[in-house]
Amino acid sequence: MEEKKKSFADLGRIEAIKMLYEGTPYKPFESSWFETAGKGYSTNFSKLFLEGIDFDLTYFPLKHLGYKSVVAVTGELYAEMARPKTLSITLGISTKLGFDLVKELWDGVVFAAKEHGYASVSLDLQPSLTGLCIAVSACGETSLLMAKRRPIAKSMDLICISGNLGAAYFGQQVLERRMKLEDYKMLVGTYLKPELKASMLDELESAGIVPSFGYFVTKGLADAMRRLVRDSGLGAKVYVDKLPFAGKTFDLGKILDIDPISAAMNGGDDYRLLFTIPIDKAEKFRHDFQTYDIIGHLALPEVGAVLVTPDGVELPVKAQGWPNE
Repeated sequence: MEEKKKSFADLGRIEAIKMLYEGTPYKPFESSWFETAGKGYSTNFSKLFLEGIDFDLTYFPLKHLGYKSVVAVTGELYAEMARPKTLSITLGISTKLGFDLVKELWDGVVFAAKEHGYASVSLDLQPSLTGLCIAVSACGETSLLMAKRRPIAKSMDLICISGNLGAAYFGQQVLERRMKLEDYKMLVGTYLKPELKASMLDELESAGIVPSFGYFVTKGLADAMRRLVRDSGLGAKVYVDKLPFAGKTFDLGKILDIDPISAAMNGGDDYRLLFTIPIDKAEKFRHDFQTYDIIGHLALPEVGAVLVTPDGVELPVKAQGWPNE
């Protein structure tokens, strides 16, 4: 006889939360504080994911969704050179999601939290009339030593990106248009389960390389460039022929009539880290961080944010919506 699936009405909020924590290294209802004792600066980032706006449950696996929601805030911490400490999740749950389905989502959250070294994870559950809602907040710490070592950004410092651009946007298009997934597994995977290297901060410290600025690219490269120019007070040049793209991106772009350059600049959900690296660290960075691509450099303030074409034309980078809007 098939076992009856658990419902939140049967379990109640408190018991459901206790059951979700079973088998994880975290404890329910635990205080999510940590002590800095003058050793560093704390940083906090929050994000909200809404069903129908940020994700579609008709094709988005719940475990991947839980994982991605954690990566979304963890990447913001890494961009600030902050180590993850505490994570807080609030789920707004509609009646169509029973306990077993929420458990899948929670498994993804726990997997990502363990992968990135969070010391504590708190959870709350609330009813929702408009579909699944995920509110996630992460707190991290940047050591005083790392903060003091951050160099002043200068013209000609390198602009580096941690992976290909535009892939997640194309992966989402494949899913929404119900194309054959086997043909575009890498693009789809980039959208559904973006991954960050948990050892990255250790590797930068070991190499003696401290970025002057860092950004988590989630709304396209153009958005990150504009923020970089705003915060640094300098210009930024990125070269079209230096932008990294995943395999099949241009072939799919022709099929869908979407320009991959536009997807890279204005698409979303790439989940890449952009760093500015001092020019005197260029050779060491190239040698030690070969998974990163050097796509441009800082420039004089009057340059602004520009995209440089292969024939040398400088195109101003403007705030835009999604490709083909």
